[in-house]
Amino acid sequence: MPRTFPLQPLLNLATQKNDSAIRKLGLLNQNRQTAQGKLEMLQQYRQDYLEKMQQAERSGLHPHEIQNFREFIFRLDEAIRHQNGVIEQAHAHFREGQAELSETRKRMKSYDTLQKRHQESERHRESKLEQKTQDEHTSSQAAYRKINLDDAD
Repeated sequence: MPRTFPLQPLLNLATQKNDSAIRKLGLLNQNRQTAQGKLEMLQQYRQDYLEKMQQAERSGLHPHEIQNFREFIFRLDEAIRHQNGVIEQAHAHFREGQAELSETRKRMKSYDTLQKRHQESERHRESKLEQKTQDEHTSSQAAYRKINLDDAD
């Protein structure tokens, strides 16, 4: 009977950590995409509002109202700068998640390789035991036949 792989608990743990890293990377990617979507929304909103302001300027809007437009566009610019920072941070977290996944995958593959070597070693050991048993059986049968032949003479 083959012996169990002594590092199986570590392989199981490495597999769990790898699965966790995969899920985490998926969430980090989702966060990155969400942040990018918010930036695009802010940029589009800024563009739309800028067009409204230009249209309002052409139609002779009061200078105070034009100033309100400019202040709002300034706030949108600040929000866009902030969102760019959020995106940079999301990209950094994503790269960290990729590195973590790479490390967990490497560790899991190492244990998996050790397990395969262990299984091969066990198959070889089992084969040798089976061969030994077969040889002993054959030897005992030959000895039995010899005894029977000697008794018949």
